[in-house]
Amino acid sequence: MNAPAFTDVGLPTQPAVVFLHGVGGGRHGWVAQQAHVAALGWRSLAWDMPGYGDSPMVSPYDFAHLAQALWQMLDAAHIDQAVLVGHSMGAMVALQAWTQKPERICGLLLAASSPAFGNSDGDFQKQFLAQRLAPLEAGKTMGDIADKLIPTMAAPGGDAAQLIPAHQSMSAVPPATYCAALHALVQFEQRAALPTLTVPVLCLAAEHDRTAPPTVMERMAQKIPGARYACLAGAGHLLHYEQPKAFNAELEKFLKDVKP
Repeated sequence: MNAPAFTDVGLPTQPAVVFLHGVGGGRHGWVAQQAHVAALGWRSLAWDMPGYGDSPMVSPYDFAHLAQALWQMLDAAHIDQAVLVGHSMGAMVALQAWTQKPERICGLLLAASSPAFGNSDGDFQKQFLAQRLAPLEAGKTMGDIADKLIPTMAAPGGDAAQLIPAHQSMSAVPPATYCAALHALVQFEQRAALPTLTVPVLCLAAEHDRTAPPTVMERMAQKIPGARYACLAGAGHLLHYEQPKAFNAELEKFLKDVKP
């Protein structure tokens, strides 16, 4: 299988940071973060998750295969070890990756995420899937979905211009990929992995995030040995779009704790 498509910024000799987007994201959503870590002397990769952008699909579409695709990308880029920065579903991919090859990870920044979504047979999961897939089943486009969904994920009263890239990313997601990613999402369960983490970890929440509330992320941090918890004020679930400077400041502070 071909490696996922990615944007590579920096030099092969520099320590590496890998940015992993969420269900409605894409590699172009990390431009501000890639520029920031480049200025700090880090190389960075931002991927299109399998099925997104120019990245080939994986089958079955599950977290085990998504994490395997991550290793294929790192191999293609000749990166032995990296810091993983994941947003939402991307943070779940990062946790899954830890369970496969922890020796290749030297730090984890888990943003706006959780260690489990639950069993796909649960009522909450069924309701979540039904709500998210109903617009597609009714003939709506991904752009229509972005119009409705993105404002509900952001903090109230924020700068709408900051969300334009998020809207563009979600609009570009192939509907079949969106469906596959949502079905994978509700199967995610890695709570048992949290006590096994032995690298620096930052659990980064957002004040107005209703998808991954700060209380959930704080509890997650408490179950990870030595993990740090932080919460961005004035941000919602799309925190790196909404508050890029604050996100970058936390990322910069975290990278100082990491010894690549």
